[in-house]
Amino acid sequence: MKAQIQQRARELGFDDCRVTTARPPDHSAHFKRWLDSRYHGEMAYLERNAHQRLDPGQVLSGVRSIISLAASYHIARQESGPVARYARFTDYHDVLGERLKDLSELTCQLGGPDVRSLWYVDTGPILERDIAQRAGIGFVGKHTNLISRKLGNWIFLGQIITTIELEPDAPEPNRCGACVRCIEACPTAAIRAPFDLDARRCISYLTIELKGAIPEELRPAVGTRIFGCDDCLAVCPWNRFAREGRLMKARSRDDLAAPDLIELLSLDDTAFRKRFEGTPILRAKRRGLLRNVCVALGNLGDSVALAALERAARDPEPLIAEHARWAVSRIVASQPRSAVVHLAQVKKLAG
Repeated sequence: MKAQIQQRARELGFDDCRVTTARPPDHSAHFKRWLDSRYHGEMAYLERNAHQRLDPGQVLSGVRSIISLAASYHIARQESGPVARYARFTDYHDVLGERLKDLSELTCQLGGPDVRSLWYVDTGPILERDIAQRAGIGFVGKHTNLISRKLGNWIFLGQIITTIELEPDAPEPNRCGACVRCIEACPTAAIRAPFDLDARRCISYLTIELKGAIPEELRPAVGTRIFGCDDCLAVCPWNRFAREGRLMKARSRDDLAAPDLIELLSLDDTAFRKRFEGTPILRAKRRGLLRNVCVALGNLGDSVALAALERAARDPEPLIAEHARWAVSRIVASQPRSAVVHLAQVKKLAG
């Protein structure tokens, strides 16, 4: 039965498929301490359903096994940019979800009429990375992301929890050794210690999960990133083994690698939804993405963006307007005095 499931997973495009038991996660105590430290920020759902994350039996009664799957989103010669690499594709929730549903149905068919299964792609109350490590997909690195010895850390994860009992695979031990490249690479020092991430300082959290204003003291460190951050992932030495996955490569969105930031500021709600339909960026909503774009333009410091930012400073969405004003002030402050006077004259003449 397990062999049939793994064979079907390969046919569906997954790059790895392994199995573990449904016992409580190995790092439950660490997760509790992380929540107690409030490192999860505004992601209240992590605390709200913590009891389920710590016990798969509370997610699915009678669960016996968890099938863990991985799909690589590595593309050769792809560079980091303003949009995190994982978001430069058709939304992975949809791509993997469609295939996990297929595999979950097969699992039930193989197990008989009494078998129940649930599938998740970052959508369920389970600790995906902990489970994936115990299943042998990879190991959780010091940056708290999963690292595969054969795929690097450019991977999406999916899980199927089922009442079938399948033979578990061997867990993967941690193989970070003395390496601390990811910790040193973090622009905001969000990785407080090995395996200990303060999400409130993480640029991925600030540009995606955070719904309000980005703290002013962290805005310069955001740089030109407008959706996520790859810095801690990109420096991992295990990426030398990364290989392209069949499933995601065909769904790449090259137009998201280096978008025109000034052009993005002109998007209204309709244009925003049309531009990013079917991508993870849609979840940031217009207000969130344009907030990020304002910060990126302020950090670039190019006076060419001032006209667009001044228009954004009058946007009816207060979040965008405030960040646009901050960006204008930052750019003006970085200009030589003669340029500031000239800009003021141009603005006066323009009314």
